[in-house]
Amino acid sequence: MPALRLAHRGDWRHAPENSLAALQAALANPSCDGLEIDVRTSADGVPVLLHDETLARVQRRPERVDELAAAELAALAIPTLTEVLDIIDPRAFLDVEFKAPHTTAALDALRVGRGDPVRTVVSSFYPEIVASLSHARVPWPIWLNSHTLSPGVIETAKDLGCCGVSANWRAIDSRTAAAVLGAELTLAAWPVRRRDTFRRLERLGVSAMCVEGAALDG
Repeated sequence: MPALRLAHRGDWRHAPENSLAALQAALANPSCDGLEIDVRTSADGVPVLLHDETLARVQRRPERVDELAAAELAALAIPTLTEVLDIIDPRAFLDVEFKAPHTTAALDALRVGRGDPVRTVVSSFYPEIVASLSHARVPWPIWLNSHTLSPGVIETAKDLGCCGVSANWRAIDSRTAAAVLGAELTLAAWPVRRRDTFRRLERLGVSAMCVEGAALDG
């Protein structure tokens, strides 16, 4: 089965990452199967899309995302999770990565906007966040994100009740892929930028890849 091609924070070539425009540009690409997005929480408790703790890299502002209200963030083209879910075709696959502890508001927005557990996963690099998602009995599969694929990472994913592991593509070879798949976990990869890398990982059994640039075009 072909691997899913998920636009990593949208298509940065057309608009800033995680913006509505970048997400829409990605979904307009016929090779794109879905999106990977990053969720944090505003000062007034609204789930919003931003990868970093601060606005420095993308918006060129010094503030932390949790220091500004959702309305202030909206003025800087940082959308709410609800706004994003409203524009995404339900047929598109969605990987929602929690960069900070999830809130009831975030899970409620997902339940309303993405109740389908087949086309949605939730993920995080932080075991404590993954554990809290599992404890909340969310209806979506959970992935543990990781820079490596050591036996300890695979064991942690299993212990936390994850269905998959999403790893840096450099950590994936025939041995590590076999270990993940042998543990009956889905294997995903990030951030894939080259078409030949995509094809190699697909042959190793990677089911989904967060892609950028040329790899997004198929």
